[in-house]
Amino acid sequence: MLRLTWVQPEDLIGHELRQARLDGRDAAAVAVRWRAAGGGGAPARAGASPGPASPLLRRLAEDLLDELAGLPSPLAEAEPTEFDRIRALCPDWPSPRPAAPVSPARLEAAWLGRAVGCLLGKPVEKLPLTGVRLLGRAAGNWPPTAYFTARGVPRDLLTAYPWNRRSAPTSLAENIDGMPEDDDLNYPLLDLLLLRRHGRAFTTDDVARVWLDELPPGRTFTAERVALRNLLTGLEPPDTARHRNPFREWIGALIRADVHGWTNPGDPGAAAEQAHRDATLSHTANGVYAAMFAAAVIATAAPADAPGVHACLRAGLAVVPPGSRLAGAVRHAVRLAGAHDDFDTVVDRLHAVHSPAHHWVHAIPNTALIAAALTHADGDFTGSVSRVVSGGWDTDSNGATAGGVAGLLAGSPAALPEHWTAPLKNRLATSVGGFDGTGFDTLAHLTHREATRPCPSPPPPPPLP
Repeated sequence: MLRLTWVQPEDLIGHELRQARLDGRDAAAVAVRWRAAGGGGAPARAGASPGPASPLLRRLAEDLLDELAGLPSPLAEAEPTEFDRIRALCPDWPSPRPAAPVSPARLEAAWLGRAVGCLLGKPVEKLPLTGVRLLGRAAGNWPPTAYFTARGVPRDLLTAYPWNRRSAPTSLAENIDGMPEDDDLNYPLLDLLLLRRHGRAFTTDDVARVWLDELPPGRTFTAERVALRNLLTGLEPPDTARHRNPFREWIGALIRADVHGWTNPGDPGAAAEQAHRDATLSHTANGVYAAMFAAAVIATAAPADAPGVHACLRAGLAVVPPGSRLAGAVRHAVRLAGAHDDFDTVVDRLHAVHSPAHHWVHAIPNTALIAAALTHADGDFTGSVSRVVSGGWDTDSNGATAGGVAGLLAGSPAALPEHWTAPLKNRLATSVGGFDGTGFDTLAHLTHREATRPCPSPPPPPPLP
């Protein structure tokens, strides 16, 4: 039986009920009706429950999803999705700045850093925090300052906490042979295609066109899979992000943000606006803010004269509505990182706050963890990827984002420790057309070309009739 993940209505309803609790919608009556009809909760870690619902229960799930979408949220004014409203809420929005020079070497270090952090997190993705810690400690690699390995790990521990099934054959230290495919690298490649075809003045519709042309549906997850489904049923942005999409505040838009920062070096406001146009195909509110935050951090870190990581994080917060849940979570995480010498203590505090309410792929806890790791490591490369992956949740995505920032700040591939970069063999596997086997040096030059290409202003709107 083909049981497609992340789209079954009987599974979406549980996620939407949790999202309703997070954004303050009163969904109690809907939850009672769902449970009374025999409906269950969302799958805890998988993308689909084991078996399908009855046709009657599935129709009820679809109706309840639409009913939930109509419930008002008390957070709507403080957490808008429209760009003009977001900017109006940000009193410290960065002023426009001329493009700063960014070198291909610096961009290569960012690409490599993104790949290293992703690869470090791949084998422990989906594992609970306890499992991540026990596996690293059993191999004498805690905190993880090298790739995870099964060597020396007791068999009973591997049975209790198995490596990620899809990733272990290509991402354990003993198995690595180049950078394996991952959506955290596929999306930057798609964004390169987007910029090559449409330039930095692209629209959200242009993002949709590139996805339809180039993105295999089986390589998508959560909000991106729902957005593609919505496109294929005739919906257009921004409805593609809203319709029966309980994952709209998850991490997917954040993992698409790096290229927008790399191609706006020194201009965090422009990077955030560019990331917004990408993100709103599939995300809303805090899911969009996470992408804007990351793009602004990365744009600030891109030039050769970039400030330290703490100033980069402040630039990221400047493009996020200060009253939003994401801004509050990031501020709290940065304070925790500054208050505790032991990062495991920071992680425990973050999990105590966020894990009871959030799915492990939600943007809010993961963005907070990224900010905490970069702060605690003071931007050091190994310290950043080690800390963020040690924090659990979406380990490969968080490792990729933190690694990309820390790689930029390191400044060149030579500044990254060889035990991280040598196993990548300057080779990337991907299903994105034209990029399979491409080297990170080549990707850096392609990114540099887009960063230095003049960006025309978008045409003015036509006059009203």
